[in-house]
Amino acid sequence: MIAILGGLGAAAAWAASTLCSSRSTRMIAPASVVAWIAVVGLLVTAPFVIAGGIPARLGAGEVGWLLLAGAGNLIGLLIAYFAYRVGDVALIAPIISTEGAIAAVIAFAFGERIGSATAATLAVIAFGIALAAMPPRTEVAVAPRARRVALYAGAAAVCFGASLYATGRVGSELPLAWVVLPTRLLGTLLVAMPLAVSGRLRLTRRAAPLVAGAGVLEVLGFASFTVGARHDLAVAAVLSCQFAALSAVAAYFLFRERLDRTQLAGVVVVLAGVTALSGLRG
Repeated sequence: MIAILGGLGAAAAWAASTLCSSRSTRMIAPASVVAWIAVVGLLVTAPFVIAGGIPARLGAGEVGWLLLAGAGNLIGLLIAYFAYRVGDVALIAPIISTEGAIAAVIAFAFGERIGSATAATLAVIAFGIALAAMPPRTEVAVAPRARRVALYAGAAAVCFGASLYATGRVGSELPLAWVVLPTRLLGTLLVAMPLAVSGRLRLTRRAAPLVAGAGVLEVLGFASFTVGARHDLAVAAVLSCQFAALSAVAAYFLFRERLDRTQLAGVVVVLAGVTALSGLRG
């Protein structure tokens, strides 16, 4: 049950963060959004890291997983924002929402045991997530660059999936603050600082509360996912990607974005899958 709650908590936090980010990228450049989210997240995380000190179990292996988790998430964000900038969200979002399924497959490949009923339910939930993230067909723009954009989205999904798996692995060994730290630290050092030095780091009054909120929510999402992954990485990974379905529902009410029958069917499938999984794992 903790794995389910952790995954759902991460999904809720990441859905809210997605909504904030989707608005802020229309106000400032995507790279600046990533940079400010990293800086805000570092400000939130650093006090807990300092207060806890260096963990006794922090060895070369743990550092490696931390770097993979941080780099995978950061690179995934940069690729995803680039894809959104040059392509259609209708093509990109369903592909990126497979990150949890990718993490679950990686976990299975590395020996994590998954019962047949759980595996089938996870597959149903992943299918529902993809349906819920899929926009109306009439809005899908077919262009020559669609294949290239799809490759970008696929690469982002793989990066996010690897990051989720690494986060789950190291999350059972180190304090939460240390698990959340890498993306925030790498983003500040490798994205925010170079932009600031070159004078290209931007922030407007309207965008400030959005990027601040997204930065805090990203930290909360990763913390919730880590707690869930300590009990069952595959379950937490797939459920965390309900952020796609939750974002679609929230956008319908907040931004008047329309849900078509396919998306509604996806939400129903996801909810049914969560109910079934709760019974299997409870």
